Amino acid sequence: MKQVIQNLRSGVLELLDIPCPQVSRGKVLIASRCSVISAGTERMLVEFGKANLIAKARQQPDRVKQVLDKIRTDGLLPTLEAVFSKLDEPLPLGYCNAGVVLEVGAGITDLKPGDRVASNGGHAEIVLVPRNLCAKVPESVPDENACFAVLASIALQGVRLLEPNLGETVAVFGLGLVGLLTVQLLRANGVRVLAIDMHPQRLSQAEQYGAQTVNLAAGSDPVTAALQMTQHQGVDGVIIAASAKEDNIVNQAAEMTRQRGRVVQVGATRLHLNRAAFYEKEITFQVSCSYGPGRYDAAYEQDGQDYPYGFVRWTEQRNIMSTLELMEQQKLDVGSLITSRIPHAEAQRAYDLVSRDRNQLGIVLQYGQTAATQRTEYINIPNNVHSSRVGRVTIGFVGAGSFTKGVLLPAFCHTPAKLECIASASGLTATHAARKFGISASTSNYRHILDNDRINTVVITTRHNQHASMVAEALAAGKHVFVEKPLAIDTEGISLVREAYSQANQLQLAVGFNRRFAPLVRQLASLLQGRQGPLCLIMQVNAGAIPSDHWAHDPMVGGGRIIGEGCHWLDLLTFLTGSTIATVQSQQVGVQSGATTCDDHISISLKFADGSIGTIHYFANGHRSYPKEKLTVYSQGKVLELDNFRVLQGYGCSNFRKKRLFRQDKGHRAEVEAFVERIGQGGPPLIPVNDLWHVSQAAIDAASFARGETRSINGESRK
Repeated sequence: MKQVIQNLRSGVLELLDIPCPQVSRGKVLIASRCSVISAGTERMLVEFGKANLIAKARQQPDRVKQVLDKIRTDGLLPTLEAVFSKLDEPLPLGYCNAGVVLEVGAGITDLKPGDRVASNGGHAEIVLVPRNLCAKVPESVPDENACFAVLASIALQGVRLLEPNLGETVAVFGLGLVGLLTVQLLRANGVRVLAIDMHPQRLSQAEQYGAQTVNLAAGSDPVTAALQMTQHQGVDGVIIAASAKEDNIVNQAAEMTRQRGRVVQVGATRLHLNRAAFYEKEITFQVSCSYGPGRYDAAYEQDGQDYPYGFVRWTEQRNIMSTLELMEQQKLDVGSLITSRIPHAEAQRAYDLVSRDRNQLGIVLQYGQTAATQRTEYINIPNNVHSSRVGRVTIGFVGAGSFTKGVLLPAFCHTPAKLECIASASGLTATHAARKFGISASTSNYRHILDNDRINTVVITTRHNQHASMVAEALAAGKHVFVEKPLAIDTEGISLVREAYSQANQLQLAVGFNRRFAPLVRQLASLLQGRQGPLCLIMQVNAGAIPSDHWAHDPMVGGGRIIGEGCHWLDLLTFLTGSTIATVQSQQVGVQSGATTCDDHISISLKFADGSIGTIHYFANGHRSYPKEKLTVYSQGKVLELDNFRVLQGYGCSNFRKKRLFRQDKGHRAEVEAFVERIGQGGPPLIPVNDLWHVSQAAIDAASFARGETRSINGESRK
């Protein structure tokens, strides 16, 4: 199937052939019939992509500050690589779609194949959409009208927040698609409308909907017009549906609004408010969030947890349904907003129109009914650089996220391995990675990799809850496995992998514990050789905060940050001691009287079988300008300090004082190269499997004990 994507780094827009996405629980697979290009939002994205780096930076000053902080901690080159990798990500365009249901995921009972639906799906022949982001289309509403439902719901949410009353007067700044839909919705509420823009054709259209207008291009003053329209009382409310880099619109809105009036911002404008104007009139100001309640709430959008009808009457889904009902009742005219109809196969021409013709409003992309039925899950990538490689290691990748593309794939490209296939559930990220790194094929179904006899090695980089089961499947399929940490998020997962490995007939199993392969860690370990006594180790991790609703915090998906990330440093200390973890204790900040917090403010105390002790301070409440990782090792009159994998300093060492690397090196490439070499040449596991089991279990224990849980391990009750 084909999908419209844009490269944010180069600005290149492309109709890309990708595998059909896989249906999952709570999701709806839809064959597109029509989608509408939002001229305002999508023109802005296209222009941002075409801008140079300096212009991009000027548009996102907050991101520039983050980049500068990262340079201070990680160095210039790693930061630039991360920035360019992020900009190189494919951006799927579009969010207004109408089509026919092909398949529904588990848990969906109110939709079936053949139903017509409107959704926030993109400009693709087949889209996968959460149930709460689509709604059935009434029989009398044609597809090309139904695809406006999401745009109309944005306008509707702004109107709902304004709470207009019959007979009131409301001004609307900006007459793009959302602005003209807002005018219609306000008129349907019995409201007098003052429509403000500088585009004659759009002003004329607003007049056809019953609005009075102000032509800014003719020099008309909107404040004066509003006061004259209301006998100098001021309008009851203002909806800002414009996009502007200046703050004059919001201040004009305050000037024209009556005392205790309301201003709602729907578009993207600067918000340097004139406090006096809002204060003296006691004006209410509110920003409208997209389609309505539920937007950006993962529990609502992705997990399908609806809000109670009696408490949240108008969710984003119910707003979409409402706009479709208004179309059915012919109270909302979206047909008059269509300025062009273009086949999806000619999407490039459509976006050229958006860029050069400011008269364009609603450009509808039309889809044939045969292309979408070809639900191909596997795509061969032409002109790949790895197809000619012949060796003992042929790899399939399961997962194509940012870490995979930014770190692991560049590392594997420097090995003699052949990169045969890469899988992702959406198909898009896998195809992008395949083209970028010369991989032979992409797929949306990872089982194509397991069933491929040419592939003898699988690299797994999916979300954490999938690791254990996928590792077991890959081992059962006779594949060597490299899995990104963690190996598992619970004890049952570890047992599953151990059982599969016991039947694996000398297959290699490695976990992405890359830090033990870092060059400065290897040098540190060599300086500790020949020691007679135990070590004392202190690991400080300035982890940095991530949102509390991030999937990594979800115990059922990410397992929490200690299981998902803390295992790195548990393994590092295990490697340096050359021993196994005997006991684990942990304390978490903020856990009192049954209260719970994210497990990212935690101190872990370890005792090793050789008598060494270690402490890991994993804190997310520090500042990003401070180094992320610092390790201090005390041993027999010596102190060794590793600073962020760039500087190693020795105190009391007769033959070593200091070593500084040109750039940070956490050992990713060294681990990947060693893994490929071990498969090719044979030998014992790259990382002793007992280390894998013990470190994984210790991470689970540390997270559990920090929450106050107890568990019996080896016959001992530990807290």
